[in-house]
Amino acid sequence: MNSSPAKFLAQRLRSADRLYGTLIVSPSPHWVPVVATLGLDFVFIDTEHIPLDREKLAWMCQAYRAVGLPPIVRITSPDPYEACVALDGGAVGIVAPYVETAEHVRALVGAVKKRPLKGRTLEAHLAGEPLEPDLNTYVENRAAPRTLIVNIESAPALAALDEILAVDGLDGVLIGPHDLSCSLGVPENYEHPTFLAACDTIIAKARARGLGAGAHVTYQANRIAHEERWARLGANLIVHAADIILFAEGIRRDVGDLKARLSDCA
Repeated sequence: MNSSPAKFLAQRLRSADRLYGTLIVSPSPHWVPVVATLGLDFVFIDTEHIPLDREKLAWMCQAYRAVGLPPIVRITSPDPYEACVALDGGAVGIVAPYVETAEHVRALVGAVKKRPLKGRTLEAHLAGEPLEPDLNTYVENRAAPRTLIVNIESAPALAALDEILAVDGLDGVLIGPHDLSCSLGVPENYEHPTFLAACDTIIAKARARGLGAGAHVTYQANRIAHEERWARLGANLIVHAADIILFAEGIRRDVGDLKARLSDCA
């Protein structure tokens, strides 16, 4: 298996370099070589909202790794076992949704950064018990190319942000704009000062700790302006829209323009 995409992502996420990606919905094999030509740094594969079974997910991860695009997979819940399944399938990075506590993060660190430790050995190590030197080196070497990112998308997560960011083994945070806006009481009002201030705070605090930070911006209004705003604050994990969203916008725009030119508009 080609490990260079994994190392590439792990090294850059904590740096000042920006990484650009998009959400890939389509599992078509014809999509992979096309996406490989787009100048992206990674692909984002979402199993939380998209019905992908384990075999299909593994196929997508392996295919994108083969063309040099690290696959970051969002699992369906902040469950360490789900993180292991995605990693076994070929994921390079894990995004855990709706994380609200440092305890959530520590459990995920155990899955992403401490395997093959399991059971009581893992629990003891996470509680502070050191490993045998050879085992510790082995675990660290295996964990090096794996990336752990958590979604910050609720008011409780924002309140616990300092504790979440302090967990050793976390590599970055990804804002979920829709859920965050709803949790803040301003649903889908992405220009509301409360929403924008919360996003600014998340990004600034994460980057100050040397962690990656960004947002998955799927809404169309001011998408680029918001991505630029946060990038200028230091955000370096830019998940731009999705293949299905950009397809729909492009077809709607182009066919609408053609109908207008041909006077076929209703």
